[in-house]
Amino acid sequence: MDFGVAGGAGGSEEAARRVRVRFTTKLGPPLRVPSAPLAVPSNLTRMGLSEIVNLLLENASAEHETQPFDFLIDGELVRLPLEEFLLAKGITAEKVLEIEYIKAVAPRKQQDPCLHDDWVSSVDGSNPSYILTGCYDGIARLWKGGAACTHVLVGHSGAITSAHIINGKDESENRFHIATGSKDRTLRLWKFDDAEHLEHPVNIREYKILQGHTSSVQSISSDPSGDMICSGSWDGSIKLWDVKNSEVQGDTVSIKKRKLVSDTANHVESQLEGVAASTLVGHLQSVSSVVWPERETIYSASWDHSVRQWDVQTGQETWNMACGKVLNCLDIGGESSALIAAGGSDPVLRIWDPRKPGTLAPVFQFSSHSSWISACKWHCKSWFHLLSASYDGKVMLWDLRTAWPLAITDSHKEKVLCADWWKNDSVISGGADSKLLICSGVSIQ
Repeated sequence: MDFGVAGGAGGSEEAARRVRVRFTTKLGPPLRVPSAPLAVPSNLTRMGLSEIVNLLLENASAEHETQPFDFLIDGELVRLPLEEFLLAKGITAEKVLEIEYIKAVAPRKQQDPCLHDDWVSSVDGSNPSYILTGCYDGIARLWKGGAACTHVLVGHSGAITSAHIINGKDESENRFHIATGSKDRTLRLWKFDDAEHLEHPVNIREYKILQGHTSSVQSISSDPSGDMICSGSWDGSIKLWDVKNSEVQGDTVSIKKRKLVSDTANHVESQLEGVAASTLVGHLQSVSSVVWPERETIYSASWDHSVRQWDVQTGQETWNMACGKVLNCLDIGGESSALIAAGGSDPVLRIWDPRKPGTLAPVFQFSSHSSWISACKWHCKSWFHLLSASYDGKVMLWDLRTAWPLAITDSHKEKVLCADWWKNDSVISGGADSKLLICSGVSIQ
């Protein structure tokens, strides 16, 4: 079969050249095209290739709805006209060329923004029913379905810099614990239970205040069991805190009770204070980001230009990599959950593989942003996909199989300070425009 499809570039001589291709896919039967070889123009871009696949699918079923596809040749996403791509990669077109097509990764819908009273500094999308945000007004908020603010967490005396849902083994979608960190130098623990239907936002008070940092708390992460959390601070330290036993008075000698009058009731409620179970020391400047992906291992990024790995049991640093840049964000994911992504004081998102001995050079570098990178996050279901946010006002989606961003959202009118995935198919972000934005319909295979 011979296709002459719009979507390429160049003159009639280029358009006359053909390449024989066979389309393959791992998608289900409704999205599979016949495997017979086709002759297509050599100057087709991915848009033209997508048009061909959609035409084939429409021929097979009148109910097919046109959708965008991406294309892989030898495991790499096509981002050039077909002939240019083959030439750049040294791939011959003398034989039938196998091209795998996948659903294009890009947001297809943006919800109305959720407005805050100040900068949105932190978002957590790990719960499918609620989005947690932290704000510079000192308040954390829970947004049910990403639309209505149903719960307000009031207690901090300074801007919230980190808000984290603790996804432990005993937690559920509608009943969980929350940890927040603030410029007031404290962490606070909160209990959330959505057992009753609430028509209006309700104030929640913290049940425990964690003290010990001497400067702003910048980042919080929980261990996989949800029994403990760790915090990174502007004071250069990382502290570990016990969450599992934190509601029991007298569980350690460092816990004491103090009395507070509730803002939401006339009765007096008890509150606990506690100090860290241990402290990890080694960074020379602010610890901007911490991640606790495995029970015995914590990763941290710092303004001292380093990424470090820590042994939780011994409290010792086991790996140290200097990247030459102030670092703002860090995440662990990708292949076998082993790749380290980090961004900071330049427009480059860098990815390292610590399993590769003898080199500390990044295995991937993405440089489409135009300002500091404030957040990065791997997709939990994919080895290839991650997002980044920047002070340039943009959120970008990346695939390790191409150097170009898959999608760019620029709906924030000021700096983007935080971003995360939500429900595996949505991107959430907050910024200096005081908005929580939700872009949905992202198809990750």
